[in-house]
Amino acid sequence: MSAPPLPPTGSTSQAVSTALGAMHQRRVRRLLLVASTMVGVTSFGWGLIFASRGHLFTAVFDAFTCLVCLLTAAMTQRGQLRPASALLIATIYVRLCVNTVLLDIPTPAVPRSLTLFFLVLGAASCILLREERPTVRHGVPLLCMLTGVVLASSGFAVNTGLAAPEAVRAPGLWVNQGLAALMLYVVLQVLQTDVAERRGLEAELRHALVHGDLQLHYQPQVDTEGRIFGAEALLRWPHPKRGMVPPSEFIPLAEQCDLMVPLGDWVLRKACSQLAIWRQRPETAGLTLAVNVSAVQWAQADYVPRVLSRIYAAGIDPTRLKLELTESVVAGDLVELTEKMKALKAHGIGFSLDDFGTGYSSLSYLQRLPLDQLKIDQAFVRNMLGSASDAAIAQAVITLGKSLGLVVIAEGVETHAHRQLLAEMGCHAYQGYLFGRPLAMGDFEALLARGPLGTGAQQTRAFTDSREIAVVAPVS
Repeated sequence: MSAPPLPPTGSTSQAVSTALGAMHQRRVRRLLLVASTMVGVTSFGWGLIFASRGHLFTAVFDAFTCLVCLLTAAMTQRGQLRPASALLIATIYVRLCVNTVLLDIPTPAVPRSLTLFFLVLGAASCILLREERPTVRHGVPLLCMLTGVVLASSGFAVNTGLAAPEAVRAPGLWVNQGLAALMLYVVLQVLQTDVAERRGLEAELRHALVHGDLQLHYQPQVDTEGRIFGAEALLRWPHPKRGMVPPSEFIPLAEQCDLMVPLGDWVLRKACSQLAIWRQRPETAGLTLAVNVSAVQWAQADYVPRVLSRIYAAGIDPTRLKLELTESVVAGDLVELTEKMKALKAHGIGFSLDDFGTGYSSLSYLQRLPLDQLKIDQAFVRNMLGSASDAAIAQAVITLGKSLGLVVIAEGVETHAHRQLLAEMGCHAYQGYLFGRPLAMGDFEALLARGPLGTGAQQTRAFTDSREIAVVAPVS
């Protein structure tokens, strides 16, 4: 089974919005490995010192911290970044609190020094927890820094007889200050790299948009006979140095740096231009082209006249254009959304609800929005052969769509078994790697010229041809 297709332009589905970008993953992985190494080595060194002086409680605590650092490093190598981050932050925080209150008791001769590490931990948490919900993303760093301020200012301590003597704390003052400064420098370097990479990628994305370096690829949509009746336009960015940058990286970036509107305009203009070319040839005049629309685009007050101006400037048949909406779009002002949709639909433009079945409130929209099509989310299609619940959801979507007079198209169709089961369920429109990968226009038209993809041999040939094209020009 092939890998899933890359997310479309403008998509703000849950999978994209919650996934970490590749650059952030690399930074988190790097920071976790560096932090685990530094904390582990430091704990091991202090454990030896305390063990040699008979402070077994402290030595055991340091040994436990070393084990946690080893576990964190192993989890990081396996790609378990979120649990590794939570484990390391929690362990370091608890250890700092215990060591500060029980061991690092300030005296007139030697002040407290462990509190410096709370600042480092807070700064590191800003990076490690950046993708978490706001309460965690902001709360944990603030908790770390506030704890450091309170313990440093109050001198609060618990006298249990475990306090390190001044003979140990005096040289430890220099060691802790030096280590804290070094760790803070490392964290700041990661933050600086984060800002530099993001700004660099943003500038490159703006350059690509202005100079026309972006591309639209087209994934075929077929009926039960294997005839291609349309395509979905998917945005691609062939970077001169990074290769094909996945939309999961540059679409969230475009949303953050206010590029979604010009990016969406570019996609719409290119799509209309392609429909104008297709209209001139009888064999392609009947094709439809689906374009994803982001919530940011829909929020623009002049979105309707902007779309209409693109359509009539290109001289295309509006019924050939289909706008795909996601949950993030329909979750906004429903009244305004409906008015805009009706205004565009009055000119013949069609609408499809993308990734249906994943949004918690999608059902409430179906009777109110002037939709033409539902798209079954590819996650249900891929898993329905081995999951009765996913198969039941797919069947429910098909039945519901038919009862409302909507066309239902299934995404993620990758095997003949998928197609056969969907046909038995009553779904007669498909999109997926079984029929073709997202292709450049020349390759898409070559696939179109081969005729219907109705037989197993023809479908296998289409997938093989599109896979060979992808090997030459990879999309991920």
